[in-house]
Amino acid sequence: MRGLIGKKIGMTRVFNSSGNAIPVTVLEVGPCHVVQVKTLENDGYDAVQVGYMDSKQKHTTKPLAGHFNKNNVKPAKVLAEFRQVPKFDYKPGQVFNVTLFNEGDFVSVSGKSKGRGFSGTIKKYSFSTQRKTHGQGDTHRHVGSIGAASDPSRVFPGKKMPGRYGNKTVSIKDLEVIKVKKNKNQLLVKGSVPGSTNGIVYITR
Repeated sequence: MRGLIGKKIGMTRVFNSSGNAIPVTVLEVGPCHVVQVKTLENDGYDAVQVGYMDSKQKHTTKPLAGHFNKNNVKPAKVLAEFRQVPKFDYKPGQVFNVTLFNEGDFVSVSGKSKGRGFSGTIKKYSFSTQRKTHGQGDTHRHVGSIGAASDPSRVFPGKKMPGRYGNKTVSIKDLEVIKVKKNKNQLLVKGSVPGSTNGIVYITR
């Protein structure tokens, strides 16, 4: 399988053989169990659907409960699909964990970025403030001019304006796996990954 579902634990640092500090993010990866094996004949594409974090039956919706019961697997809180490894025999109920990855691998991590609510352009886009003196009123944090009045007499699409900031799916590519802690089911990847502590992330090789 090409990836797994996990959880962001936090950030720390480790030291390499030269004594240099490397900032790393600690990820709890799996264990994930196979829920459904999708095939080209039945579904139009090949993929493996896996579940992460056990869920109680009473907290599972009826459509999802029927989906889990049909494949004879236990309910899961989070579902995701990953590409198959050719010629590997996947079956519902199989469990995969952090041993899927090795030190030195490069992975992509996707997750929901922190939601910061409605924000101005200074916080959202790092705009500069206007001057606070020489006739300036209380608009030194305002966005400023957003376009000419006479021509084109409109605001162009895509103009950077105040609005909702964060809470979007963000992917960071080519993060190096620094260490694999098999006994704790943890993965240490170089650098930062999107999301807050305990946020769900998707790790793909």
